[in-house]
Amino acid sequence: MGKDDKAANKVEEIRGQAKEKVGAATGDDELRHQGQRDQSKADLKQAGEKVKDAFR
Repeated sequence: MGKDDKAANKVEEIRGQAKEKVGAATGDDELRHQGQRDQSKADLKQAGEKVKDAFR
């Protein structure tokens, strides 16, 4: 399940990048911030996956 989690985290990160870019392009600060939060959340999940991998 580790690879599935990593793939899902990457998709979430890419969605966050897209939201941030669309928000910046349209001047929608809330959407831009939401994209940044999504990316941060995905980064934290990826870090957790790396820790789990280290203990395997």
